[in-house]
Amino acid sequence: MLTADEVLALIPQQRPFRFIDRLLALDEAKAVGEYTFRADESFYAGHFPGDPVTPGVILIETMCQTGLVALGIYLLGLEQPREEVAKTVTLFTDAAVEFERVVLPGQTVRVDAERVFWRRRKLKSNVTLSLADGTTVARGTVSGMGVRRAER
Repeated sequence: MLTADEVLALIPQQRPFRFIDRLLALDEAKAVGEYTFRADESFYAGHFPGDPVTPGVILIETMCQTGLVALGIYLLGLEQPREEVAKTVTLFTDAAVEFERVVLPGQTVRVDAERVFWRRRKLKSNVTLSLADGTTVARGTVSGMGVRRAER
């Protein structure tokens, strides 16, 4: 079984495209992650100048990094040795997400993900994105699958 720190170390996304600062909970049924959107994130310069908000696609990526990538790594680690897990990358396949609020620079978000389906490296999760005060920003379902990394 992989620890939260080991799962974080295996996540292929890195700064400036990693949107998980820490994993608060991780088990066979769920993953909970947090991320603080820094004011100097590159996408704020053009979205929108003078009145920046976090793009919805970045919020979906944030939800997927906890609800698919981190949870998928953990689940695969229950079935495969760490070396095999390290050779796997999670690819996004589908999302149905509804947004209720915006996320501003400097705000911390929390992703709560619950496993719906896991079989043959395919994962589907219900995800909720909230602000630190518990206000829901977005919720929905995301899906992905683990594939072996291409040899380079």
